[in-house]
Amino acid sequence: MASTQVRNRRKVIGLCASVLIATLCAGIGAQQPPSQQPPATPAAPPDPRVDLKPGIDDAGVAARNMELVGHLGKPEGFNDPTGQFSLNFANSDLAFKGPHMFLGNFHGFNFYNIEDPRKPQLRLSVPCPGGQGDLSVYRNLLFMSVEQPRGRVDCGTQGVEPAVSAERFRGVRIFDISNLEKPRQIAAVQTCRGSHTHTLVVDPKDRSNIYIYGSGTSPARSAAELAGCSGLGPEEDPNTALFSIDVIQVPLNAPEKARIVNRPRIFADPKTGAIAGLWPGGDHGRGTQRSSTTNQCHDVTVFPELGLAAGACSGNGILLDISDPVNPVRLDYVSDPNFAYWHSATFNNDGTKVIFTDEWGGGTLPRCRTTDHPTWGANAIFDIDNKRMRFGGYYKLPAPQTEQENCVAHNGSIIPVPGRDIMVQGWYQGGVTVFDFTDSSKPVEIAYFDRGPIDGSKLLVAGFWSTYWFNGFIYGSEIGRGLDIFRLTPGELLSQNEIDAAALVRLDEFNAQHQSRLTWPVSFVVARAYIDQLARSKALTPERASALSGAIDRADKAQGAERRAALDQLDQLTSQVEADAAKAVWRDQQRMKALWATIRARVKALR
Repeated sequence: MASTQVRNRRKVIGLCASVLIATLCAGIGAQQPPSQQPPATPAAPPDPRVDLKPGIDDAGVAARNMELVGHLGKPEGFNDPTGQFSLNFANSDLAFKGPHMFLGNFHGFNFYNIEDPRKPQLRLSVPCPGGQGDLSVYRNLLFMSVEQPRGRVDCGTQGVEPAVSAERFRGVRIFDISNLEKPRQIAAVQTCRGSHTHTLVVDPKDRSNIYIYGSGTSPARSAAELAGCSGLGPEEDPNTALFSIDVIQVPLNAPEKARIVNRPRIFADPKTGAIAGLWPGGDHGRGTQRSSTTNQCHDVTVFPELGLAAGACSGNGILLDISDPVNPVRLDYVSDPNFAYWHSATFNNDGTKVIFTDEWGGGTLPRCRTTDHPTWGANAIFDIDNKRMRFGGYYKLPAPQTEQENCVAHNGSIIPVPGRDIMVQGWYQGGVTVFDFTDSSKPVEIAYFDRGPIDGSKLLVAGFWSTYWFNGFIYGSEIGRGLDIFRLTPGELLSQNEIDAAALVRLDEFNAQHQSRLTWPVSFVVARAYIDQLARSKALTPERASALSGAIDRADKAQGAERRAALDQLDQLTSQVEADAAKAVWRDQQRMKALWATIRARVKALR
């Protein structure tokens, strides 16, 4: 299936190129006389994000339909003392637990109180170098990825000099955070390739354990340092540490006994059993991207309720069955001639779509310039049908960035607006974008925030590593500048009712690579959000939308006989919406059904 996709999309790329060349050539020497030329189309106003003033704390800012409401700079000890913004002090990923947020860093992690998102408070800094510092949290446990060879078992800051050392740590650390003021490392699971990222997996059928999928992207360590490690090719060593991920079992009653229980060969050829069964490396033909051999996953995102996982794995995107989390099984895979490095994955809320990101340039290069392809360093959206992936469309940050701004698709999450697929995403120094991908083939930006480059004369690595929605706000891990917190504001493509409905979804914990189905309470706020969407798409007439909104307002505010009359009117109106739904198509039909179901449930509760 994957090879068919590539062939078909090459034809599309070739056709587009032919059409473009023919159009350009037809225009040469064929210009009309001035008197016969059609009137000029007014030029679109320049994007406010273009040519923003550089600076660290005083850079120019552009925003649309979102505003910065909270900010904290990086704490003491977590800034590069050379002033060069090296990755050894870069902020990385985020994890949330109630009113607490944990911000990873290549030098350790920081713990914040976000009870008031407008006034975040630093509670504790924990130096523990080793990169990459990605974090996940589960109850009283905090997990941290470590990949660099300077990482030490004891979290020391002095590094490790010898090529082989028992003091070196590369893998997944486990902290007990029962006392948030005194995190205590209770386990350190060594892995052959370290942990570039990791994924928390909670099996709904297993109450005794949780699992961690460890993704290592570095060369394998020496067997002299960690027994059983091999970086040889599969033809030389069938037990190579390449071409697998690590499955770590964490017993909840004894997390200090965490251990690797499997290294599944999820890239194998199902017919021959060859473990190197996917993309062998190279490009897809003239004018396409070159990508590395698929012998690793950068990120694996799981959706345990559906028994699915999506792996962004170097040269391929893969779909996995994780109904048995210890033994994941590949269901499908895709490749893309426009992708250089499959970096991360995000499902929509019902698991019918998955977005893969392409980290072209590794995150340290400018890849959002006017000269860069709009399908390179972008998102690819796939629809999932019968556990198979079908390409839908691309989305890339629409505002061109400068040579001084590292920019490419990076980490984000779903924003739970009912009736729509909306994602917030960080693009390093390209800023933050919020876009709707309800129609996979026509994603559209609805909000953004951007600053000018850190430096106007040279490229220093900075910008948004991650931007995640959590309990009504968007939190951004800014590599060089610290922590940013945003809220959405209404506009043409997003109403206040939709924002309020999303804010009704409350999470106890949030780990970006562990998704669960989000649900909304029975509320007139949710109904109003559906009404706004149906009015926007013209599936509801202005009169019907106004009548519904007015009856809801009266049912909300009135008492006694007036409320009963409003509820009776809502019953009649929802019956009309139910009848209209039978004639509606696609998403509008789903929204109408959700609208009348929500109103009826709320009316029943109020009677």
